[in-house]
This record gives sequence, structure tokens and C-alpha cells, in this order.
Amino acid sequence: MPYELFVALRYLFAKRKQAFISVISLVSMLGVTVGVMALIIALALMTGLQQGVRDRMLGSSAHIYVFRTGGITDYQAEVTRLAAVPDVLGVAPALMAQALVSKDGQQAFITIKGIDPALEPRVTEVAASLTSGRFADLDDGGEERLPGILIGHELAGKLGAQVGDSVSVLTPNGTLSPMGVMPRQRRLTVVGIFTLGLFEFDQAYGFVTLATAGRLAGKVEPDHLELRVRDIYAAPAMADSLSSLDDGAYLAQDWADLNRSLFSALWLEKVAISIAIGLIVMVAALNIVASLVLLVMEKSRDIAILKTMGASATSIRRIFMLQGLVIGIVGTVVGTAAGVGTATVLDRMQVIKIPADVYQLSHLPFTVVPRDVVFVVLAALVICFVATIYPSRQAARLDPAEGLRHE
Repeated sequence: MPYELFVALRYLFAKRKQAFISVISLVSMLGVTVGVMALIIALALMTGLQQGVRDRMLGSSAHIYVFRTGGITDYQAEVTRLAAVPDVLGVAPALMAQALVSKDGQQAFITIKGIDPALEPRVTEVAASLTSGRFADLDDGGEERLPGILIGHELAGKLGAQVGDSVSVLTPNGTLSPMGVMPRQRRLTVVGIFTLGLFEFDQAYGFVTLATAGRLAGKVEPDHLELRVRDIYAAPAMADSLSSLDDGAYLAQDWADLNRSLFSALWLEKVAISIAIGLIVMVAALNIVASLVLLVMEKSRDIAILKTMGASATSIRRIFMLQGLVIGIVGTVVGTAAGVGTATVLDRMQVIKIPADVYQLSHLPFTVVPRDVVFVVLAALVICFVATIYPSRQAARLDPAEGLRHE
């Protein structure tokens, strides 16, 4: 062991009469530990929140939305054409309409989405998210059967509806009569209840077939086509390339563009929280400065003796730098372990519950990203190292004669 490290470790464990310095060193170490732990937990929280919202959005909606100039007259041909684009995993049509759904006096405004049951599972996770009923039962009905509808569990709870119950759907697109325009009203059978995990969909969405949605909305063509791609981060570039197909007949928007404001706000919150909690590490670094300054004052005689024995100014400087680095390294290691462990436990146990109607999630998720952990560790070590520069330089400049004058 280099003697500089040996002396630094001895100084960390002061004798009884210098116990106050050891207490300050311990407080500095705890400050680094708490700061690193809090910063890792905060980054894990914001990363988990971003990924949780993103995953639920992409599970319930498409990665790319494609519109065609002049409308989509033959969606099967369009699906075949777009499905041939590299890295496209699925294509499905969609027809949107607003409606009022009611059952036994209970009413709610919902968004009706007309889908092709054979193609929709390739784009969204609606079929896999059913908690009751069967996705295969979603059809146009028949002479003795009403058309089917899939509703979210929040909407089902509000209406008091279960699989097999019939609901009344009223749309503003009506038919002309002697009394004026009369809204269309149709009875539908609940054939399934889904839980997508996104409150907006679970409370205010209903899925029907394209033909049923067309009759309710008075349309004959889908509004747009929805695509699912292999790499969600490549969706913006793919959307731009799709817009150039068929002489610019397509207009494409990706999920990141549609939700830009939301994810920008989440990113800004992550940065703000990181800066605020990072100040804890700064305070801990100031404690390191204070403890080393006090130690230099207390050990002036030892420094003078070491210099008279031939120790160079570089060795003296190294002793106090190593002492500060030991405080920073131990605090950072313990804080990192505690932060990663706490974030993992909080995520697995789902300890912190939040209102789903506000945050789109039922609990706060914590996702530890190795890149964030490495950044926090390096930043903490750099701050702790910078904190040792001034005290160590003061120790190296100490004149041996001045240090021994009053001894």
C-alpha cells in the first residue's frame, strides 16, 4: 500500500481527541450516500414514468398513422402496399366517430373506433388485453344478433355493463327526416371488456367492426391506416419516407410527433428533478471541503514532520486528495447500491399508488437504466475529487517551520 493511502486511511479514523473530525468525515460520507441514492431513485422514477406512459400508449395505439389524399377507397389494397414496406409489422384500417353510450340510465361519451378484427391484433394489443369475453365474437351481427362492441373496464364499471349485455349507442351523424336531422341510435352487444392500462382508452373507447362504425358515423371509407413498426425510435424516419410514396399521396404522422408535448414535459421534469437533487451531492462536497480544511489545521504538525523527513509537496497533496476520494468513493458505492436496491423494491412491490385518471398509471414505476447509474457515479466522483483540490493544496503549501513553531 502506498504510504500516502496508509496515512489518509489513518487520518479517517482519528483518535479520541480528534473524534470531531471523524464525525465530520462520516457526515460528509453520509451526505454523498444520500445524494447519490436520491438521484438514482429520482432518475429511475422519471425514466419509469416515461417508459410506462409510452408503453401503454403504444400498446393501445399505433406507431404511425397514415392518411391518403382523396380518402381510402380500397383499404385492402392499401394494407397490402404498406405491409410490403421494410420493418412494418402490421397495417390496419381505422374509422373514428364520437358517440353517447347508455345503459339503464347510465350514460357516457365515448370514441367509437371501427377496426378490421383480422388486422387489428397486428397493430394494437386490444385483443390481448381482454379481461372477459372473446375478441373473435366482435362482428357485424346478424338477423338474430346485435353487432358487437368491446369496451374498457372503466367504462363497463360506469355503465354497469357485463359481457352479453346490450347498450345503446347514439351518434350525432343522423338521417334527414320531416322533423329535421335525427341522430342515429343503435343497439350493440358487449362481447368483451379490455384493460389497456391507459385510462383514456379504458374509460372512453369502444371498438366495433368497420361496417358497424360506418353505419353509426355515416361513412363508407376508413379515416386512416395504422402501422406498427419494428423499431419505435425509427418511426419518425419511416413516417417521412412514407409521405413520399405514390407521388406524395400519403400523409404520415408518428407516435413521437403526436405526443411531443407530453414527452417534452416529462423530459423537462426529469432534468429539473435531477438538478434539484444533485444539489445534495454539492452540499456533501462542501462538507468534504470543511472536513479536510479542519484536518489540515489539526494535522499541521504531522505535515511539518513528514516534510522534514523528506515527503514532497506532491505526496502531501496526494494524502488529502486520497482521503477525500475515499469519502466520496465509499459514499458513492453505498449510495448506488442503496438507490438501485430501493428503486428495484419499489418497482416490484408497486408501493406508491397514484390516481390513474391523472397519470395514466396505477402506480409509480421505477426503471433503473445503467447509463443513468454510470452518469451519477461519475458525476459524484468528479464533484468529490474537485472538493479535495483546495484543502490538499493548502496542506502542500504548509511551511514546516510554521507547523512546528508552537510545538
